[in-house]
Amino acid sequence: MPGGRLTQAERRQIALGLADGLAYAEIGRRLDRPTSTITREVMRNGGPTGYRADLAQRATERRTQRRTAAGAPRSGSPAAPQAHGNAHGRDPEAVRAYEETFTTVLMASGLPKMMARVLVCLYTTDAGSTTAAELARRLQVSPASVSKAIAFLEGQGLVRRERDERRRERYIVDDDVWYQSMMAGARASAQLVETAREGVDVLGRGTPAAARLENIARFVDFVSEAIMRAAEQAREVLHTKPEPEEGPGE
Repeated sequence: MPGGRLTQAERRQIALGLADGLAYAEIGRRLDRPTSTITREVMRNGGPTGYRADLAQRATERRTQRRTAAGAPRSGSPAAPQAHGNAHGRDPEAVRAYEETFTTVLMASGLPKMMARVLVCLYTTDAGSTTAAELARRLQVSPASVSKAIAFLEGQGLVRRERDERRRERYIVDDDVWYQSMMAGARASAQLVETAREGVDVLGRGTPAAARLENIARFVDFVSEAIMRAAEQAREVLHTKPEPEEGPGE
């Protein structure tokens, strides 16, 4: 499977594939590229309906030029903060590529780009928490952008805030965050079930429209109950701690 950056010809093939309604996986197979590469390329360049090969190529060239220009710190200026990918012997480039893929997946699930970037930043930090200033430096965005993203994520129950010993506000992802998120989704589904069943009486039992709404209510009710039961049973998995690595000769 080829590596390296996508070529302009490959980007044209991606655009043609999208126009033909092909799935990312199929486009990837035709180009002999991972599905994640195609997904990331499309989502960072306008999405499936706005992707243009020439614009994507120019955007990539601009990003490359900016990285090259920012590569060497100016004399007398502090060096850019080290990527957390350096910790534990990690490959920084591999970490950055993974973060881009993870961000793309969260965007595909419905999160806006900045919110997805902030959430990935928190998930991939060993401490599971960071300050607004640290997020702004790592993501190279304004504090206002970070604040807006955090407010959104907090509203979704995906992050929380607390003060550290220096009275700085820290943003935290709890081990329980996915459990809480799924339970919130199940509660929202319960509201959908109730509303659908109200429509049955309004539209008249025995009518095609009422039958459709009743089937939707039964389906969503069954699935949300199953999700809630599974989330309760599997909750402890979220609190599993990594086992310490054994030293040589142990």
